[in-house]
Amino acid sequence: MLRIGSVVMGVGDVARASAFWMRALDYVPREEPEDDWVVLVPAAGSGPQLSLGLSETPVQEYPRVHLDLYAGDAADQAAEVERLLALGARRVDWHDYPEDADFVVLADTEGNRFCVIDTGHS
Repeated sequence: MLRIGSVVMGVGDVARASAFWMRALDYVPREEPEDDWVVLVPAAGSGPQLSLGLSETPVQEYPRVHLDLYAGDAADQAAEVERLLALGARRVDWHDYPEDADFVVLADTEGNRFCVIDTGHS
């Protein structure tokens, strides 16, 4: 049986991206990072890996694959969005927000889009 081993993201600066995602998710390198590749794992144990590989392709404005980061409720979501912004993320002007959106679209330090989801949203 197959299982997802790692989510892989292309980045222009592996060191900068890994610094952001390690602080954002409390992850650590699985082994010594290379200049063009690092695999990050949860510091506290099991969970999905995040692999960052050097890429020269441009960031997609509307990526087909992205990360959804789950927050507990609206207050948790707001606090996490502010924390991620302080780490270097930026807000994305997303014109496709539904009227009662449970998600906020951000971009990491490399421009990769991801969402912070209010999982308490009904």
